[in-house]
Amino acid sequence: MDKAKRKRLEARGWRVGTASDFLGLTPDEAALVEMKVRLSRALRARREARGLSQVALAHRLRSSQSRVAKMEAADQSVSIDLLLRGLVVLGATPRDIARVLERDAGEAA
Repeated sequence: MDKAKRKRLEARGWRVGTASDFLGLTPDEAALVEMKVRLSRALRARREARGLSQVALAHRLRSSQSRVAKMEAADQSVSIDLLLRGLVVLGATPRDIARVLERDAGEAA
């Protein structure tokens, strides 16, 4: 958001902040959320690039389609461990995963 828009909103009584501010996340919690979102996006991108359905990936993971959907949505019930497992099953190397986590927040996963 540009500075002018921010000032207009604040002048009208709005509070402007980040999602982390709104949710009251600590920097550590915010970093974990960001990592989970990046891994989830990478999982979906890798699955789609390989032409696999959620059902096909679920079969490879010995899981369910609904679980894969939750993985791709970064659902709070999904562990980072499961996201990493999904990426590895799809052929991601540790270097690939490191690249996903190193990207600037503005880059596409």
